Amino acid sequence: MAAGELVQQTESGEAEFGVGITSTGRRSIARMYEPAKPSVPFSVPQLARLDEALTLASRETGIDFSVYLGELGGDTREAAERLHASIGAAAAHSVLIAVSPGERVVEVVTGAEAFPRLPDRAAKLAVMSMVASFKEGDLIGGLVSGLRMLADQAGHAPA
Repeated sequence: MAAGELVQQTESGEAEFGVGITSTGRRSIARMYEPAKPSVPFSVPQLARLDEALTLASRETGIDFSVYLGELGGDTREAAERLHASIGAAAAHSVLIAVSPGERVVEVVTGAEAFPRLPDRAAKLAVMSMVASFKEGDLIGGLVSGLRMLADQAGHAPA
């Protein structure tokens, strides 16, 4: 057998796939590379539930709802307000639910035009509901429940 061949014969005469002998006599083995699957907090069905809840809440109320999941840093309220402002011109009639599981923080930021329909009291009730679900380990259920509560409180979009 010549050095550097990609297939080597075993003692039993069978070929070993992806094995070669280098010029120094060492075995070089080629293996299939399989990239690691990205780790995401939600499965596809859970993402579908969240997407449906966001769509229905926005459609029913005329308010644009957004969810942020991740670290917020030292001043969580300021970070949530910056995220809400990054929505742009639509921020005035938008609501952002910012959740930082690692920091155990939930912030709800309501735009100026959405605030009369979703006062602080309504946001606090939704946060309490979400936190109860989060404590049970149901992150997606808490988000969906909170979105439904906020949409119910805001009512239907004005004509």
